[in-house]
Amino acid sequence: MIRHHLQSLLLVTTLLPVSALAQYVGPGPAVETTAAATVRATDDTQVQLEGKLERQLRPGVFEFRDETGTVEVEIDAKDFPPQPITADTRVRLLGEVDRDWNRVSVDVDRLQVL
Repeated sequence: MIRHHLQSLLLVTTLLPVSALAQYVGPGPAVETTAAATVRATDDTQVQLEGKLERQLRPGVFEFRDETGTVEVEIDAKDFPPQPITADTRVRLLGEVDRDWNRVSVDVDRLQVL
């Protein structure tokens, strides 16, 4: 009985089209790519920003600047790479907009030194 079920399962999986097992490679959600656009974006909008962390505002919160302006970014200590980052270091930030009633920031999921 168990052998029959295993044979049936094997037959079903071999008949699945290969495309059903592939990863999705098409377009994803819209991504904002500038500080100015990020400040105007809705809550939870995905962002990818390239620029510099100008200064630390308070623990875990920094002022990010690119050629369009600035936006606050929240970065957990665990998301920093091992090398030092200065105000002159170019970085790429990946995260999402966190919009409160009186401020906009980016909750950074990944920080990459460029």
